[in-house]
Order: sequence, then C-alpha cells, then structure tokens
Amino acid sequence: MQHLQKLVALFKKALKHFAIGLICFATMPALQAQNESTTDFETVLQKVEGNWPKEYTEINSIFAEFQKDSLILKRLVVKASDAHSLEVECYALNKLGEIYRNKSLYDAALEAHERAEELARKVNSTELEVISLNMIGVVYRRMDLIKPALDYHKKALDLAKTVKDPTDELMHSIAVSQNSMGNIYLTLKQYDLAIEQFEKSLVIENQLGNRLGLAINYHNLGYADEAKGLLDLALKNYKRSLNYNEQIDSEVGRVICYNSIGQVYIKQKKFTDAKVIIEEGLKKALQLGDQYYISYAYINLGWVQQELEMDEIAEINLKKGLEVSGTYGLKTSTVDAHKHLSELYKKKNDYKASLKHYEKAVELERTIFTERNMQYVSDIIIQYENEAKTNQIIQLANENELVRSKLQRNQTIFWAALLTLAIVAGIIIAINRNRQLSQEKQILTLEQDMLRSQMNPHFIFNSLNSIKLYIINNEKENAVYYLNKFSKFIRKILIASTEKEISLEDELDTMQLYMNIENIRFSNEINFTVDVEPGINTSVIKVPSLILQPFLENALWHGLSSKKANKQIELRVYKDDDDFVNISITDNGIGRKASEKINDGRVLKSKSVGIAITKARLANFSKRFTTDYKMDIEDLYDAQGRPLGTKVVVHIPTRANRLKSSA
Repeated sequence: MQHLQKLVALFKKALKHFAIGLICFATMPALQAQNESTTDFETVLQKVEGNWPKEYTEINSIFAEFQKDSLILKRLVVKASDAHSLEVECYALNKLGEIYRNKSLYDAALEAHERAEELARKVNSTELEVISLNMIGVVYRRMDLIKPALDYHKKALDLAKTVKDPTDELMHSIAVSQNSMGNIYLTLKQYDLAIEQFEKSLVIENQLGNRLGLAINYHNLGYADEAKGLLDLALKNYKRSLNYNEQIDSEVGRVICYNSIGQVYIKQKKFTDAKVIIEEGLKKALQLGDQYYISYAYINLGWVQQELEMDEIAEINLKKGLEVSGTYGLKTSTVDAHKHLSELYKKKNDYKASLKHYEKAVELERTIFTERNMQYVSDIIIQYENEAKTNQIIQLANENELVRSKLQRNQTIFWAALLTLAIVAGIIIAINRNRQLSQEKQILTLEQDMLRSQMNPHFIFNSLNSIKLYIINNEKENAVYYLNKFSKFIRKILIASTEKEISLEDELDTMQLYMNIENIRFSNEINFTVDVEPGINTSVIKVPSLILQPFLENALWHGLSSKKANKQIELRVYKDDDDFVNISITDNGIGRKASEKINDGRVLKSKSVGIAITKARLANFSKRFTTDYKMDIEDLYDAQGRPLGTKVVVHIPTRANRLKSSA
C-alpha cells in the first residue's frame, strides 16, 4: 500500500513538472516576441532621447507599433514622465486606457484617461485634450452611464469646434463626437436623426481615409437600420463594417460584426447561419478577453440555440452571458439576458421563473432609460442643435460683414480687371483670327500650287499635240475619244480646285482619265489597273482632291519612260485596320536609283516640289483625324538584286477626331 502511495506521489510530481514544462514551452514564442518588442522599444527610446516629440501625429507615428502592449505602454508612461514629456505621457495613458476598456477594466481605464486629460490641459494641447475627453465618454458609454458619457462627448465636440484650422486628428475627434451624438439619438429611438449624425461622421472619416472610423459608422448605421426593421440594409452595412475591419485586421471589430450579423440572421430565420457566425464571434471574444462582447456573444448564442430547440444548452449560455454582464456591471446586456431567459422559461411552462426574469429586465431597464435621463439627453441634444445654429448664424453674419467691407474695395479692382480682360480677350481674338487667316492662306496657296501642278502647260500642250496627230492621221474616232477624255479631265481639275476634298471614287475616276491621256504619249503601252478591295465603299471615303496625280506622274516619267516594254502601273485600295485606308501605286520601272542617274536637275526639282505640295496637303487634311497620314516608298528588287520598280503606299486617315470635331 505504501509503495502504491509513493508511486502515485511520484506520478503526480512528474505530471506537475510536465505541465510546467508544457506551459513554459507554450509561452516561449510569446516571451520571445515580448523580448523582441522590448528591444525595438529600447531602440525607439534611444532615438527620441533629448528630443521627445510634441505633436500627436509625430508621437503616434513613432509609438503606434506598441499601442497594444500594456507593459511597454506602462514603461513609456514612466519614461515620458521622467523626461518631462507630458505629451507622450498623455498619449501612452490614453492607449493604456483603451486596453483596459477592451478588457472591461473600466475603473482603470477611467483613471488612465482622466490623468491623460489633466496632462493635456497642462501642456495646453487642444488635440490631446479632445482625444482624452472622447475616450472618457466612450468608457462611460460602455458602462451604460448615459449622462457622464454625454457630458464628455459634448465637451470634446465643443472644444474641437473652437479650432479654426483643425488637424486631421481633430477632424477625427469631431467625427467621434458626431458618432456619439448618433448613439444618443439611438438611445432616444430617433433612428433617422441617428442616421443623419452617422452619415456626417462617415463623410469626415472617408475624407481622412480612416478605415476604423468607417467600420464603426457603418456598423452604427446597420444598428439603426436593424432597429427600423430594414434587415437587408442593416446586413449590408454590417458587412461593409466587417470588410473594413478585415482590412485593418481588427479582432474586436470582427467580434462586433459577427454578433450583429448573427442577430440579423436570427431575425431573418436563418438560424443555422446565425449559430455558425455567433460561435465564431464568441471564440474570438474569449481570445480577446473583452467581457463586454463575451457577454453579448453568450447571450446571442443562447438566443439562437433557443430558436433551434436546443433549450438545455441555450439556458446554459444565457446564464453565462448573464453572469458575465452582471459581474462587470453591463446593464444593457444584462437586460437582454433576462429577456431571453424569460422567453425560454415561458416556452418550458416555468411561468414563475419567466416572470422573475421579466421583472428583473424591466426594473433594470428603468434604471437605464429613466425619464430623468431621457429628459437630460433631450436637453443636451436641443442645446447642441441650438448652439450649432447660433454659431452658424454668427459665422454667416461675420462672413457677410467681411464681404460687405471688401465689396467697395473690390469694385475698382473689378472694373479694372474687366477692362483688362476685355483687352486681353480682344488681343487673343485678333491673334487667333490672324492665325486662322494665315492657315487659310497656306491652304489656299497649297491648292493653287496643286492646280498649277495639274494644269502644267507642257502637259496640256503635249496632250493636245497627241490629239492633233490623230486628226492629221485621219484617226477621227481616236481623236474624238481622247479629246472627250481630255475635256473631262480638265473639267474635273477645275471642279477639284474649288473643293478641299472629294470622294475616293471621284479621285480614282480622275486618275483613270489622267492615265488615259498620258498613255497617248506612250503609244498606249502602259497597262494601268485599279484594284479596290471588296468591302471598301470608295464613295464615302474622303481624300484631298487630285492627291494621287503626283505619284502617278513620278511612276510614268521617272519609272517607265526609260523602259522599253512591258510597262505596268497597279493602283490598289485596301485596309489593314479601321484607322486608315491604304492606297498603293506600284510600277515595274527602272527604280529610283537608275532614274536619278538619267534625269536632269530640272526634273528632280519638279518632282520634289510636287511631292512637297502633296505632303503639305496631306498634313493639313490629317488635322481633323485621330491619326496623321503616313507615306512609305519601297524600292523593289528581284532575288539577284536587280530593280523591279517602285512602290508608293499612302495611308489616308479615316477615323475623325471627336475632340477637334466638337471644338
């Protein structure tokens, strides 16, 4: 027997050592993380030594990474106090108070925030004082103490409004105060007024890009919508809030949203979905140790289990929620727990227990929403609205007086500015008009040069000479045929000289006439073909008039005039994309290099002038289109490197520039 007792004792001792070892092993990562965080903190302290920051934004940028570590924050309070940096000490106390509040240690939280508020007043920092006042108000609201909560939020809002050019942090504090006013309206069940305040706060938070503020306000909007019975809209706003909480990785935010979404699911009879999300919320709340949300999670879980006919486990969870809320003085959640227990016992026909919980709920609810408290809230709201309107009237009166005083002084400036503006406008109009006239003159000059190029006296003389030979040789039919062609061509040139652009169909007809007449001098040896790709409507495509003639003339006189036989010119119209119509002119002549050796300087000069005019006209034509014209010249060779001719491709733009058109 003694041996057995010794074995049991040894086993217990070994088990104890094993448990201690297991705990040490489990806490090793946390201790390691704590050590690393402490090392980082020491590094930061060394950097600010002798030059402690004073502005909230700078303080937060330096110490923000430690705002969830209570041990480091306590050290920061001591270090800042020793260095007489009251601003940093105030910041650390407020962050420490937030941690206490989230752990439901409300007395400790109030003490920290009140010390912070005292320090803010000492250093005369409106920004830090407003933050501290709002933090105190939040703690009182979590304790369901409406009157002091209102007092502090109202004081914070009034103080923030005194600053003419508020910083981003002050604007955020104003948004917090407006959010609190919205919660006051929720207390009074004035849901539309509450929504109005939340939306005002939402505008500020959106401008600041504060995702935490956006998460809070969207959740409050969802609460108001849920109270109005707008469950779908409430669910939408809760999910918006959850999305922002996911972005900032806020576990507290997730817990809040999970509970709220679960409540909506219960009201929508989606009990299974509600149970899943509420259980997840409870799990996270227990990890955080926030008793406020732990109580709500237990109560909501008991509620949904009751709806799922899981009455035994529902009773256990409702009582757990009641126990937590009662222990930490959470009146609102205590009321909800009593109400759900009353319904549960009524369902189980235990009317005595049901009545008992119902009476407790009613009695406690009276302490929260007493007539005196409601009247106080109403007075605060009326006072706030009146002050806001009074301040607005004073501000408008001051602005009106300022405008009136400036009006007389500005009259002279106004008339002088108006006269100067008229003069400048006149000069601009004159400059634009001169520029427009210059452009029109340039266009007119180009058209005249083009007409002179087409009406070349040598071309007319040679064409008439060729027709005269037909008459002398008694070839009357040929003479009449070509004279008819010549007259049509001259008429088209004269018509084209009055128009800036014509259809591609007319241009191709004119080029056909031109080639027929020029072919007389080549004894009709030139085989000229026109190939238009199917699907291209040449009647709707616009081109500058007679734009192709210089290219055909070059092909004739520089490519084919020195060739003995088999003279060909092919004109193709095709499209590769919607922005351009492509026109290629391909001859099988001697090529450009050989032509340059044969032709004299006068011909070269004539060629360059014709091409230059054509390029200028194409550039002017392209101004109304999204893209500019393009022109490619390609020398063609066979496999042995012998010249096969020349290919000119002109890419005419077709897609109009809407901006230029609308102008």
